[in-house]
Amino acid sequence: MSVPSAAKPPPFDPGDPLGLDDLLDPEELAIRDTVRAWAADRVLPYVAEWYERGELPGIRELAKELGSLGALGMSLTGYGCAGASAVQYGLACLELEAADSGIRSLVSVQGSLAMYAIHRYGSEEQKERWLPGMAAGDTLGCFGLTEPDHGSDPSGMRTYARRDGADWVLDGRKMWITNGSVAGVAVVWAQTDRDGGGAGIRGFLVPAGTPGFSAPEIRHKWSLRASVTSELVLDGVRLPADAALPGVTGLRGPLSCLSHARYGIVWGSMGAARASFEAALGYARTREQFGRPIGGFQLTQAKLADMALELHKGILLAHHLGRRMDAGRLRAEQVSFGKLNNVREAIEICRTARTILGANGISLEYPVMRHATNLESVLTYEGTVEMHQLVLGKALTGLDAFR
Repeated sequence: MSVPSAAKPPPFDPGDPLGLDDLLDPEELAIRDTVRAWAADRVLPYVAEWYERGELPGIRELAKELGSLGALGMSLTGYGCAGASAVQYGLACLELEAADSGIRSLVSVQGSLAMYAIHRYGSEEQKERWLPGMAAGDTLGCFGLTEPDHGSDPSGMRTYARRDGADWVLDGRKMWITNGSVAGVAVVWAQTDRDGGGAGIRGFLVPAGTPGFSAPEIRHKWSLRASVTSELVLDGVRLPADAALPGVTGLRGPLSCLSHARYGIVWGSMGAARASFEAALGYARTREQFGRPIGGFQLTQAKLADMALELHKGILLAHHLGRRMDAGRLRAEQVSFGKLNNVREAIEICRTARTILGANGISLEYPVMRHATNLESVLTYEGTVEMHQLVLGKALTGLDAFR
Protein backbone atom coordinates (compact mmCIF):
# COMPACT_ATOMS: atom_id res chain seq x y z
CA MET A 1 0.00 0.00 0.00
CA SER A 2 1.51 3.29 -1.06
CA VAL A 3 1.33 6.31 1.22
CA PRO A 4 0.87 9.66 -0.53
CA SER A 5 3.69 12.06 0.06
CA ALA A 6 2.99 14.94 2.39
CA ALA A 7 2.37 18.32 0.85
CA LYS A 8 5.28 20.69 1.13
CA PRO A 9 4.59 23.32 3.79
CA PRO A 10 4.74 26.97 2.79
CA PRO A 11 7.86 29.00 3.63
CA PHE A 12 8.20 30.25 7.19
CA ASP A 13 6.70 33.74 7.49
CA PRO A 14 8.17 35.84 10.35
CA GLY A 15 5.05 38.02 10.19
CA ASP A 16 2.73 35.03 10.59
CA PRO A 17 4.84 32.22 12.05
CA LEU A 18 1.86 30.05 13.04
CA GLY A 19 0.01 30.51 9.74
CA LEU A 20 -2.92 32.18 11.50
CA ASP A 21 -4.04 33.84 8.28
CA ASP A 22 -5.24 30.37 7.26
CA LEU A 23 -7.96 30.77 9.90
CA LEU A 24 -9.43 33.75 8.01
CA ASP A 25 -11.78 33.69 5.06
CA PRO A 26 -11.42 36.12 2.13
CA GLU A 27 -13.93 38.60 3.56
CA GLU A 28 -12.13 38.69 6.89
CA LEU A 29 -8.79 39.23 5.17
CA ALA A 30 -10.29 42.02 3.07
CA ILE A 31 -11.69 43.82 6.13
CA ARG A 32 -8.38 43.50 7.95
CA ASP A 33 -6.43 44.84 4.98
CA THR A 34 -8.87 47.74 4.45
CA VAL A 35 -8.60 48.90 8.06
CA ARG A 36 -4.81 48.44 8.00
CA ALA A 37 -4.52 50.56 4.85
CA TRP A 38 -6.74 53.29 6.33
CA ALA A 39 -4.66 53.43 9.52
CA ALA A 40 -1.42 53.53 7.52
CA ASP A 41 -2.72 56.49 5.52
CA ARG A 42 -4.69 58.49 8.09
CA VAL A 43 -3.07 57.76 11.46
CA LEU A 44 0.50 56.48 11.32
CA PRO A 45 2.06 59.49 9.55
CA TYR A 46 0.67 61.88 12.18
CA VAL A 47 0.09 60.02 15.43
CA ALA A 48 3.50 60.67 16.99
CA GLU A 49 2.92 64.42 16.62
CA TRP A 50 -0.62 64.10 18.03
CA TYR A 51 0.76 62.12 20.94
CA GLU A 52 3.50 64.64 21.63
CA ARG A 53 0.99 67.49 21.57
CA GLY A 54 -1.58 65.58 23.62
CA GLU A 55 -4.30 66.13 21.03
CA LEU A 56 -6.44 64.28 18.53
CA PRO A 57 -7.13 66.98 15.94
CA GLY A 58 -9.78 66.30 13.37
CA ILE A 59 -11.48 63.68 15.52
CA ARG A 60 -14.85 64.39 13.90
CA GLU A 61 -13.43 63.90 10.41
CA LEU A 62 -11.71 60.70 11.50
CA ALA A 63 -14.99 59.48 12.97
CA LYS A 64 -16.81 60.06 9.70
CA GLU A 65 -14.12 58.17 7.81
CA LEU A 66 -14.39 55.30 10.28
CA GLY A 67 -18.14 55.40 9.80
CA SER A 68 -17.66 55.12 6.04
CA LEU A 69 -15.50 52.03 6.67
CA GLY A 70 -18.31 50.49 8.71
CA ALA A 71 -16.12 50.41 11.83
CA LEU A 72 -18.55 52.18 14.19
CA GLY A 73 -21.00 49.81 15.84
CA MET A 74 -19.44 47.31 13.48
CA SER A 75 -20.86 44.14 15.03
CA LEU A 76 -24.37 45.56 15.51
CA THR A 77 -27.17 44.98 13.02
CA GLY A 78 -29.61 47.45 11.50
CA TYR A 79 -29.79 51.22 11.88
CA GLY A 80 -26.91 51.72 9.45
CA CYS A 81 -24.55 49.36 11.30
CA ALA A 82 -22.37 46.93 9.36
CA GLY A 83 -23.60 43.72 11.00
CA ALA A 84 -20.07 42.30 10.93
CA SER A 85 -19.01 39.16 12.75
CA ALA A 86 -17.16 39.25 16.04
CA VAL A 87 -13.96 38.09 14.32
CA GLN A 88 -14.25 40.82 11.69
CA TYR A 89 -14.72 43.42 14.43
CA GLY A 90 -11.77 42.00 16.35
CA LEU A 91 -9.50 42.21 13.31
CA ALA A 92 -10.47 45.86 12.90
CA CYS A 93 -9.63 46.54 16.55
CA LEU A 94 -6.23 44.88 16.14
CA GLU A 95 -5.34 47.02 13.12
CA LEU A 96 -6.58 50.24 14.74
CA GLU A 97 -4.58 49.68 17.91
CA ALA A 98 -1.51 48.75 15.88
CA ALA A 99 -1.71 52.41 14.89
CA ASP A 100 -2.61 53.76 18.34
CA SER A 101 -4.70 52.70 21.33
CA GLY A 102 -6.44 56.07 21.28
CA ILE A 103 -7.93 55.37 17.86
CA ARG A 104 -9.13 51.92 18.90
CA SER A 105 -10.57 53.45 22.08
CA LEU A 106 -12.52 55.97 20.03
CA VAL A 107 -14.08 53.11 18.06
CA SER A 108 -14.63 50.87 21.09
CA VAL A 109 -16.37 53.54 23.15
CA GLN A 110 -18.50 54.58 20.21
CA GLY A 111 -19.56 51.09 19.16
CA SER A 112 -19.09 48.66 22.03
CA LEU A 113 -20.22 50.97 24.83
CA ALA A 114 -22.43 53.87 23.72
CA MET A 115 -24.02 52.33 20.61
CA TYR A 116 -24.18 48.85 22.14
CA ALA A 117 -26.07 50.18 25.18
CA ILE A 118 -28.64 51.92 22.97
CA HIS A 119 -28.91 48.98 20.57
CA ARG A 120 -29.41 46.40 23.32
CA TYR A 121 -31.38 48.34 25.93
CA GLY A 122 -32.89 51.33 24.13
CA SER A 123 -36.42 51.86 22.88
CA GLU A 124 -37.15 51.76 19.17
CA GLU A 125 -37.45 55.54 19.21
CA GLN A 126 -34.05 55.91 20.88
CA LYS A 127 -32.44 53.55 18.38
CA GLU A 128 -33.91 55.39 15.41
CA ARG A 129 -32.91 58.75 16.82
CA TRP A 130 -29.29 58.01 17.64
CA LEU A 131 -27.85 54.91 16.00
CA PRO A 132 -27.84 55.85 12.28
CA GLY A 133 -25.89 59.07 12.92
CA MET A 134 -23.52 57.30 15.30
CA ALA A 135 -22.88 54.50 12.79
CA ALA A 136 -22.04 57.11 10.14
CA GLY A 137 -19.72 58.99 12.51
CA ASP A 138 -21.86 62.13 12.30
CA THR A 139 -22.58 61.88 16.04
CA LEU A 140 -20.04 60.74 18.61
CA GLY A 141 -21.08 59.06 21.82
CA CYS A 142 -19.54 58.48 25.22
CA PHE A 143 -20.23 56.16 28.15
CA GLY A 144 -20.41 57.56 31.67
CA LEU A 145 -19.87 54.88 34.33
CA THR A 146 -16.59 55.49 36.19
CA GLU A 147 -16.64 58.19 38.86
CA PRO A 148 -13.84 60.03 40.71
CA ASP A 149 -14.31 57.74 43.74
CA HIS A 150 -15.89 54.65 42.16
CA GLY A 151 -14.18 52.66 39.42
CA SER A 152 -13.89 48.93 40.08
CA ASP A 153 -17.03 49.04 42.27
CA PRO A 154 -19.66 50.84 40.18
CA SER A 155 -22.41 49.70 42.56
CA GLY A 156 -21.25 52.49 44.88
CA MET A 157 -21.67 55.24 42.29
CA ARG A 158 -22.93 58.57 43.61
CA THR A 159 -24.50 59.92 40.45
CA TYR A 160 -28.20 59.97 41.28
CA ALA A 161 -31.34 60.29 39.17
CA ARG A 162 -34.54 61.37 40.94
CA ARG A 163 -38.05 61.72 39.62
CA ASP A 164 -39.60 65.18 39.43
CA GLY A 165 -43.04 64.79 38.01
CA ALA A 166 -42.65 62.98 34.70
CA ASP A 167 -39.01 64.06 34.35
CA TRP A 168 -35.72 62.72 35.64
CA VAL A 169 -33.18 65.04 37.28
CA LEU A 170 -29.54 63.88 37.35
CA ASP A 171 -26.73 65.06 39.63
CA GLY A 172 -23.18 63.69 39.78
CA ARG A 173 -19.81 63.39 38.09
CA LYS A 174 -18.15 60.87 35.82
CA MET A 175 -14.41 60.61 35.22
CA TRP A 176 -11.99 59.35 32.54
CA ILE A 177 -14.63 59.42 29.81
CA THR A 178 -13.32 58.83 26.27
CA ASN A 179 -14.93 61.08 23.63
CA GLY A 180 -16.71 63.03 26.39
CA SER A 181 -16.15 66.62 25.28
CA VAL A 182 -16.87 65.89 21.60
CA ALA A 183 -19.85 63.57 22.10
CA GLY A 184 -23.29 64.48 20.85
CA VAL A 185 -24.86 62.07 23.35
CA ALA A 186 -23.67 60.59 26.62
CA VAL A 187 -24.91 57.27 28.01
CA VAL A 188 -24.87 58.03 31.73
CA TRP A 189 -25.47 55.42 34.41
CA ALA A 190 -27.04 56.62 37.66
CA GLN A 191 -28.56 55.32 40.87
CA THR A 192 -32.33 55.67 41.11
CA ASP A 193 -32.54 54.13 44.57
CA ARG A 194 -31.32 56.20 47.52
CA ASP A 195 -30.25 53.00 49.27
CA GLY A 196 -27.69 52.41 46.49
CA GLY A 197 -26.18 48.97 46.08
CA GLY A 198 -26.60 48.85 42.33
CA ALA A 199 -30.08 47.32 42.05
CA GLY A 200 -31.64 50.59 40.88
CA ILE A 201 -28.93 51.66 38.44
CA ARG A 202 -30.35 52.85 35.12
CA GLY A 203 -28.93 54.29 31.92
CA PHE A 204 -29.91 57.72 30.59
CA LEU A 205 -29.27 59.37 27.24
CA VAL A 206 -28.01 62.90 27.81
CA PRO A 207 -27.73 65.02 24.64
CA ALA A 208 -24.86 67.52 24.47
CA GLY A 209 -26.06 71.00 25.27
CA THR A 210 -28.60 69.90 27.87
CA PRO A 211 -28.68 72.59 30.62
CA GLY A 212 -26.57 71.57 33.60
CA PHE A 213 -24.46 69.11 31.60
CA SER A 214 -20.81 69.82 30.75
CA ALA A 215 -17.79 67.77 29.70
CA PRO A 216 -14.48 69.50 30.45
CA GLU A 217 -11.50 67.81 28.82
CA ILE A 218 -8.87 66.16 31.04
CA ARG A 219 -5.33 67.34 30.32
CA HIS A 220 -1.84 66.41 31.51
CA LYS A 221 -2.15 62.71 30.65
CA TRP A 222 0.96 60.63 29.98
CA SER A 223 -1.03 57.84 28.36
CA LEU A 224 -3.65 57.82 25.58
CA ARG A 225 -2.48 61.28 24.66
CA ALA A 226 -3.88 61.00 21.11
CA SER A 227 -7.38 60.61 22.53
CA VAL A 228 -10.09 62.88 23.92
CA THR A 229 -10.65 62.16 27.62
CA SER A 230 -13.12 64.14 29.70
CA GLU A 231 -15.00 64.54 32.93
CA LEU A 232 -18.79 64.61 32.81
CA VAL A 233 -20.52 67.04 35.19
CA LEU A 234 -24.25 66.73 35.79
CA ASP A 235 -25.73 69.56 37.84
CA GLY A 236 -29.49 69.33 37.99
CA VAL A 237 -29.73 67.92 34.46
CA ARG A 238 -33.43 67.59 33.64
CA LEU A 239 -34.41 64.88 31.17
CA PRO A 240 -37.77 63.68 29.89
CA ALA A 241 -39.01 60.27 30.94
CA ASP A 242 -38.13 58.80 27.55
CA ALA A 243 -34.41 59.59 28.07
CA ALA A 244 -34.07 56.50 30.26
CA LEU A 245 -33.04 53.22 28.62
CA PRO A 246 -36.10 51.01 29.19
CA GLY A 247 -34.46 47.63 28.63
CA VAL A 248 -32.47 47.11 31.81
CA THR A 249 -32.21 48.03 35.49
CA GLY A 250 -29.24 47.18 37.69
CA LEU A 251 -25.55 46.57 37.12
CA ARG A 252 -26.25 43.95 34.46
CA GLY A 253 -26.70 46.80 31.96
CA PRO A 254 -23.35 48.56 32.19
CA LEU A 255 -21.42 45.35 32.90
CA SER A 256 -22.70 43.70 29.71
CA CYS A 257 -21.52 46.72 27.75
CA LEU A 258 -18.11 46.49 29.41
CA SER A 259 -17.83 42.83 28.46
CA HIS A 260 -18.42 43.72 24.81
CA ALA A 261 -15.76 46.43 24.98
CA ARG A 262 -13.30 44.09 26.71
CA TYR A 263 -13.61 41.69 23.81
CA GLY A 264 -12.31 44.38 21.46
CA ILE A 265 -9.39 45.00 23.82
CA VAL A 266 -8.41 41.31 23.61
CA TRP A 267 -7.71 41.90 19.91
CA GLY A 268 -6.57 45.52 20.09
CA SER A 269 -3.83 44.94 22.64
CA MET A 270 -2.26 42.45 20.25
CA GLY A 271 -2.13 45.22 17.65
CA ALA A 272 -0.02 47.39 19.94
CA ALA A 273 2.16 44.36 20.70
CA ARG A 274 2.56 43.52 17.02
CA ALA A 275 3.64 47.04 16.12
CA SER A 276 6.24 47.01 18.90
CA PHE A 277 7.50 43.55 17.97
CA GLU A 278 7.84 44.51 14.30
CA ALA A 279 9.76 47.65 15.25
CA ALA A 280 12.14 45.60 17.40
CA LEU A 281 12.60 42.91 14.76
CA GLY A 282 13.39 45.44 12.04
CA TYR A 283 15.78 47.28 14.33
CA ALA A 284 17.56 44.06 15.36
CA ARG A 285 18.21 43.18 11.72
CA THR A 286 19.93 46.50 10.94
CA ARG A 287 21.41 47.90 14.16
CA GLU A 288 25.08 46.90 14.41
CA GLN A 289 27.16 46.49 17.54
CA PHE A 290 30.45 44.61 17.92
CA GLY A 291 30.69 44.37 14.16
CA ARG A 292 27.35 42.73 13.28
CA PRO A 293 23.55 43.19 13.58
CA ILE A 294 22.34 42.76 17.15
CA GLY A 295 19.74 40.29 15.84
CA GLY A 296 22.63 37.86 15.40
CA PHE A 297 23.29 37.68 19.15
CA GLN A 298 21.73 34.91 21.21
CA LEU A 299 20.21 37.12 23.89
CA THR A 300 18.46 39.29 21.30
CA GLN A 301 17.16 36.24 19.47
CA ALA A 302 15.85 34.82 22.76
CA LYS A 303 13.93 38.05 23.36
CA LEU A 304 12.49 38.03 19.85
CA ALA A 305 11.47 34.38 20.12
CA ASP A 306 9.70 34.93 23.46
CA MET A 307 7.94 38.04 22.12
CA ALA A 308 6.76 36.18 19.02
CA LEU A 309 5.46 33.31 21.17
CA GLU A 310 3.32 35.54 23.37
CA LEU A 311 2.16 37.73 20.49
CA HIS A 312 0.86 34.92 18.34
CA LYS A 313 -0.53 32.93 21.27
CA GLY A 314 -2.48 36.06 22.15
CA ILE A 315 -3.79 36.46 18.60
CA LEU A 316 -4.78 32.79 18.58
CA LEU A 317 -6.65 33.30 21.86
CA ALA A 318 -8.45 36.30 20.37
CA HIS A 319 -9.46 34.21 17.33
CA HIS A 320 -10.81 31.49 19.60
CA LEU A 321 -12.89 33.92 21.67
CA GLY A 322 -14.17 35.57 18.50
CA ARG A 323 -15.38 32.27 17.07
CA ARG A 324 -17.10 31.53 20.37
CA MET A 325 -18.81 34.91 20.32
CA ASP A 326 -19.99 34.33 16.77
CA ALA A 327 -21.38 30.95 17.87
CA GLY A 328 -23.17 32.54 20.84
CA ARG A 329 -21.04 30.58 23.29
CA LEU A 330 -18.74 33.24 24.76
CA ARG A 331 -18.98 33.81 28.52
CA ALA A 332 -17.94 36.93 30.39
CA GLU A 333 -15.36 34.90 32.33
CA GLN A 334 -13.73 33.92 29.04
CA VAL A 335 -13.52 37.58 28.02
CA SER A 336 -11.78 38.27 31.34
CA PHE A 337 -9.35 35.44 30.49
CA GLY A 338 -8.49 37.16 27.20
CA LYS A 339 -8.31 40.70 28.54
CA LEU A 340 -6.12 39.74 31.48
CA ASN A 341 -3.70 37.68 29.42
CA ASN A 342 -3.41 39.74 26.28
CA VAL A 343 -2.98 43.19 27.79
CA ARG A 344 -0.50 41.93 30.37
CA GLU A 345 1.54 40.15 27.70
CA ALA A 346 1.30 43.11 25.31
CA ILE A 347 2.91 45.37 27.90
CA GLU A 348 5.74 42.89 28.40
CA ILE A 349 6.28 42.69 24.64
CA CYS A 350 6.51 46.49 24.46
CA ARG A 351 8.95 46.63 27.37
CA THR A 352 11.14 43.92 25.84
CA ALA A 353 11.03 45.68 22.47
CA ARG A 354 12.22 48.84 24.20
CA THR A 355 15.29 47.03 25.50
CA ILE A 356 16.18 45.86 21.99
CA LEU A 357 15.93 49.42 20.69
CA GLY A 358 18.01 50.70 23.59
CA ALA A 359 17.91 54.48 23.97
CA ASN A 360 16.09 54.78 20.65
CA GLY A 361 13.21 52.92 22.28
CA ILE A 362 12.12 56.02 24.17
CA SER A 363 11.97 58.16 21.01
CA LEU A 364 8.69 58.93 19.25
CA GLU A 365 10.54 58.14 16.04
CA TYR A 366 9.60 54.57 16.97
CA PRO A 367 6.16 53.44 18.22
CA VAL A 368 7.32 51.32 21.14
CA MET A 369 7.22 53.75 24.07
CA ARG A 370 3.95 55.26 22.82
CA HIS A 371 2.35 51.82 22.77
CA ALA A 372 3.82 50.91 26.15
CA THR A 373 2.44 54.00 27.87
CA ASN A 374 -0.94 53.61 26.15
CA LEU A 375 -1.18 50.03 27.35
CA GLU A 376 -0.77 51.17 30.94
CA SER A 377 -4.23 52.73 30.56
CA VAL A 378 -5.61 49.74 28.66
CA LEU A 379 -4.42 47.54 31.54
CA THR A 380 -6.63 49.53 33.91
CA TYR A 381 -9.76 50.44 32.00
CA GLU A 382 -12.63 48.00 31.41
CA GLY A 383 -11.46 46.14 34.51
CA THR A 384 -8.11 46.17 36.27
CA VAL A 385 -5.80 43.15 36.43
CA GLU A 386 -7.00 42.48 39.96
CA MET A 387 -10.68 42.54 39.01
CA HIS A 388 -10.19 40.08 36.16
CA GLN A 389 -8.12 37.83 38.43
CA LEU A 390 -11.02 37.80 40.89
CA VAL A 391 -13.54 37.11 38.13
CA LEU A 392 -11.51 34.07 37.12
CA GLY A 393 -10.85 33.11 40.73
CA LYS A 394 -14.57 33.07 41.47
CA ALA A 395 -15.27 31.06 38.31
CA LEU A 396 -12.58 28.53 39.21
CA THR A 397 -13.39 28.09 42.90
CA GLY A 398 -17.05 29.02 43.15
CA LEU A 399 -16.10 31.41 45.98
CA ASP A 400 -16.70 35.17 45.79
CA ALA A 401 -13.64 37.17 46.93
CA PHE A 402 -14.92 40.57 45.82
CA ARG A 403 -16.28 41.51 49.24
